[in-house]
Amino acid sequence: MAIRSQLLKGILEGCLLAIIARETVYGYELAVKLQTQGIDVSEGSIYPILLRLQKEQLIVGEMRKSPSGPNRKYYQLTEKGKTALQAFRSNWENLKRPVDQLLEQKEEY
Repeated sequence: MAIRSQLLKGILEGCLLAIIARETVYGYELAVKLQTQGIDVSEGSIYPILLRLQKEQLIVGEMRKSPSGPNRKYYQLTEKGKTALQAFRSNWENLKRPVDQLLEQKEEY
């Protein structure tokens, strides 16, 4: 569904910041956590966002040994990232309320 994909692109950054704020995670783990919330996103969509978030210094990545397989890059939120997450939450609430109100109104035919 193209509409769902476009909507998701706009909020995926905030969702990633929210997960990383709760715990240090690696890329594939982020995809799994999103899927458990009903947000089906490929790893290929996540990694470019993670790179951008690192360039913007909202997160930092650290290579760690994996209990199985190759090393993994684990991500943590920076102070700047915490501020960005708060701004996202505020913007989301300001957008969500009026959209919910519009969608809950009965159609007039």
